[in-house]
Amino acid sequence: MTSEPEPEPEPRRTWANWTLAGLIAAFGIVVYAVTVAQGRADSALLFVGLPVLLAAALALSPGRTTHGRVFVATTIALLLASVALHEGAICVILSAPLVYAMAHGTTALIRLARRYTTRAYSLVAVPLLLVPGLEGTGLAPRITPEQSVEVVRVVTLPAHAVGERLATGPRPVPVRSAPLRLLGVPVPTRVTGDGLATGDRWIFAYPDSSHGPGGHLLTEVTGTEPGRVGFRFVEDTAITGRWVTFRHAEVTWQAVDRERTEVRVRVAYERGLDPSWYFGPLQDGLLHEGVGHLLDMHVLL
Repeated sequence: MTSEPEPEPEPRRTWANWTLAGLIAAFGIVVYAVTVAQGRADSALLFVGLPVLLAAALALSPGRTTHGRVFVATTIALLLASVALHEGAICVILSAPLVYAMAHGTTALIRLARRYTTRAYSLVAVPLLLVPGLEGTGLAPRITPEQSVEVVRVVTLPAHAVGERLATGPRPVPVRSAPLRLLGVPVPTRVTGDGLATGDRWIFAYPDSSHGPGGHLLTEVTGTEPGRVGFRFVEDTAITGRWVTFRHAEVTWQAVDRERTEVRVRVAYERGLDPSWYFGPLQDGLLHEGVGHLLDMHVLL
């Protein structure tokens, strides 16, 4: 008669868990005090207090499995990184899936190698997981950083009315895009300027927020003709500059029928985040939503 295997003992908190939680709490108190002293008490709880509490709670939760412990350690690192970066917390959110994939992928590869062989050289494949992430570090070239996004929308307006609507300029409107709202992506709240003649300028001002100083985008009309207007970006101090550098833009429109018009907006930009295989599609999707919001600002719903 065979005896059933004894259940594994429940993991318990050790002094190491309490020490780590204490260090995290001390780090959080220091950053919280600095944030409040800088006049950003409104965001201290959200960007400092909440991540620190979550990180401390995870530090007191011993993992049951190897992947569980890796998940806890990775999450604590991401939470503390978001606290340290503060305004750059959105970058941590965007990169979190990539970090989790690399951490768990490395763990799985090491466990697999140890299961089938005890020879140390079998782990030489582990550093290969880092190769796809070398882009942008200086050790590998950037891949197609110059990109563009195009948004096409059919609006219920005759073609001549679209031109008139564009000439009045954009105006701030509530953000309809769910991804932009969920991530708290900064959008312009004040627009000044006039006209679509060559040389006319428009300023898109961003508000100061928990992400940092807002700044502005200054655009200039480079050319206009029936059904088309081109812009270049003259000055960019906007908070979005940490993620993307805008180059130029073009708006074209043509009648679909007497009451409807197809509006096409194309924006060329330089991607600010690497690697391209991960952040390329991500930034393309977010900019697609952002250009859609621009059309909303022209009341081209």
